[in-house]
Amino acid sequence: MTNREGRTATKLARFDGRLVIVGFGSIGQGVLPLILRHIALDPDKITIVTAEERGHDVADEYGIRFIRKPLTPDNYRRILEPMLSRGDFLLNVSVDVSSVALVEFCRDREVLYLDTCIEPWLGGYTDTSLTPSLRSNYAYREQALKLRRPGRDDPTAIVTHGANPGLVSHLLKQALLNLADGANLATEKPATRQDWATLMHRLGVKVVHVAERDTQVADRPKKVGEFVNTWSIDGFVGEGCQPSELGWGTHEKALPADGRRHEFGCGAAIYLDRPGASLRVRTWTPQEGPFHGFLITHSEAISIADYFTLWDGDKARFRPTVHYAYHPCDDAVLSLHELAGKAWQMQPAKRLLMSEITSGTDELGVLLMGHDRGAYWFGSQLSIDEARALCPHNNATSLQVTITVLAGMIWAMENPRRGVIEPEEMDFERILSLAMPYLGKVVGVYSDWTPLMGRGHLFAEDIDTTDPWQFKNFRVA
Repeated sequence: MTNREGRTATKLARFDGRLVIVGFGSIGQGVLPLILRHIALDPDKITIVTAEERGHDVADEYGIRFIRKPLTPDNYRRILEPMLSRGDFLLNVSVDVSSVALVEFCRDREVLYLDTCIEPWLGGYTDTSLTPSLRSNYAYREQALKLRRPGRDDPTAIVTHGANPGLVSHLLKQALLNLADGANLATEKPATRQDWATLMHRLGVKVVHVAERDTQVADRPKKVGEFVNTWSIDGFVGEGCQPSELGWGTHEKALPADGRRHEFGCGAAIYLDRPGASLRVRTWTPQEGPFHGFLITHSEAISIADYFTLWDGDKARFRPTVHYAYHPCDDAVLSLHELAGKAWQMQPAKRLLMSEITSGTDELGVLLMGHDRGAYWFGSQLSIDEARALCPHNNATSLQVTITVLAGMIWAMENPRRGVIEPEEMDFERILSLAMPYLGKVVGVYSDWTPLMGRGHLFAEDIDTTDPWQFKNFRVA
C-alpha cells in the first residue's frame, strides 16, 4: 500500500474496533491521514463528531463520516452511545467538551480514550464564578486523576498527550539520560518514578522550561480585528486567559508577590494572579538564542513537577520549577497584544495558518537548567517544508502534535487496560520511536545561557545574582 505521496505506508498497528474523533480542527484534520497511514483501520469504522463545519472537505477527501453536532452536558451520551461500545476508541481533540465527562463515559462503555489537554465544558476557562484556582489546569488535572480506580481493570484513558503536554515529557526523560551520559554519571535507565526523580536530583537540574519558538510566516500579514495562529485559536485563547501556572521548585527562595498556592491536591504547582497571555519569561532555544516567551498554563508544568518530586515524609525534598515558555508565530504575538487590549475579548475574525505559510520552523523542546554544564536543550526543529513533505494537512506546529497523538493511540492499543494515565507514566522510548520520523531534526545542545546574561547594565533590576535559576530572574518585569 502507498500513501498519497507515493511512499510506502507502514502499518504500525491493527485495530478492529470503531474510532470516533471528537473535534476536527487543525489537529483532527492533521492526525486523520496519519491514522489511515499507520493503523490498519477501515475508514468506514471512523466517525467525526464536531461542532463546526470546518474540516468537512478533509473528511470527504478520505471518505470519513462527518457529523456536525456540538456535544453538550445534556446530549453527549445520547449522541455517542450508538457509536461506541467495548473495544472501540474515542479520540478527543475538541475544545469546550469536558474531558472528565468523556473519560467517565469511555470507562462505562469499555472504550479506549486519548486527549491532548484536559478541557472543561464551554465557558469553564473564563467562568468568573469560580476562583482562579478552581479554573486552573491544576484543578482540571486533579479532577481527571480522581477518576483513577486502583486495582480495577479499566480501559486505558490517556490524558494530555499532544506535543505539549505529551511529547515533551518523553523528550525530558531522554534528555536526562543524555545529560547523565555527558556527565559520565554511571546510571541504569530508571525503572520507577522515584528513580527518575532521583536521577534529575543527582544531575542538579533545578529548572525545566518547555521552550518553544515558532517562526512560521504567511504570505499575508495579520489584519486588525483578526486572530492568527498556527494551531487551535480557540484552544490558545482559552489557555491564555487562564491563570499563569508553573510547577514550583524546592530551590525557590520566595513566592512571587502575585503567586498563590492551591489549597487542595498534590501541591506541586502554584498559579499567578494574572492570565498567562500577559506574562513573559526569559528562555532559550538553539536556533533562536535568548528570547521572551509567554508563560501560558499547560498541564505538563504540573505533571512533570509532580512526577519528579522526592519526598521526606510529607515534605518535598526535591522538585524542579517547570513551566512553558512560548513564543508563537509573530502574527500570533500581535494577535495576543490586540486581544489583551480588548480586555481579553476575542477578535471577530480568526485565521488558522496552513497552506498560506511560506517559511519557518517550530522549535519545540525541553530546556534543563542548573546542572554542572548550565543549560541543555533537547527537542524537535521541524520546518514547514519538512512538515508538508511528511504528511498532508499539517504545518510544523500541528505535526508535532498529531504524530504524538498517533503514537499515544498506538500505545493505548498495545496497552489497553491501564486506566487513567499521564504521559510521564508511559514508555517514553516507545513513544519516541513512533514519533521521531516526523519530528524533523531532533537535537541536543548545551549552552552557557542564563537569565542574567546581558542584564543590569541598562536599568536597575530586582535580580538574584547568587542563584541565576530563581524564577524572579526569568520573569520579565
